[in-house]
Amino acid sequence: MTEIMILVPGRSSKQGTSLNKGKLKDEYLDVTSRVEMNMDDMQRLGLENGDKIRLSNDTGETVVTCSGKKATDLPSGMLFMAYGPPSSQLMDSDTAGSGMPLSKHFSVAIEKVT
Repeated sequence: MTEIMILVPGRSSKQGTSLNKGKLKDEYLDVTSRVEMNMDDMQRLGLENGDKIRLSNDTGETVVTCSGKKATDLPSGMLFMAYGPPSSQLMDSDTAGSGMPLSKHFSVAIEKVT
C-alpha cells in the first residue's frame, strides 16, 4: 500500500555527534538512513520498527528504515529524517533563487519494501 506523506528533513543532535566521528562510520549512516514516523501511521500501514520502506517523489527515491514515534512527538502524516545522502536523493536541485535546495518539507510516497 502506497501513501503520500510530508517529509521534513532536518538536523538532529545524534546526527551531529555521529558526524564528528565521520560520514562513513556506521553510526552516521544509521542515523541518516532512518525515518521517524507516527506509530499510528505505522500500524495502519502494517509497519514495525526496523522495517525497510521506500520513499519516492518526482526527484528520486531511497530505501530507509522506519522508527515509530508517539503521536505527541510526530503528527500523523508527517515523517522526520536527519539530513544525509538518503534525504538528498529526494531533494530537487531547484533553489528558487536562494542557492539552497528546497529541503524543509516535501511530499513523498511511502511503501513497505518486501
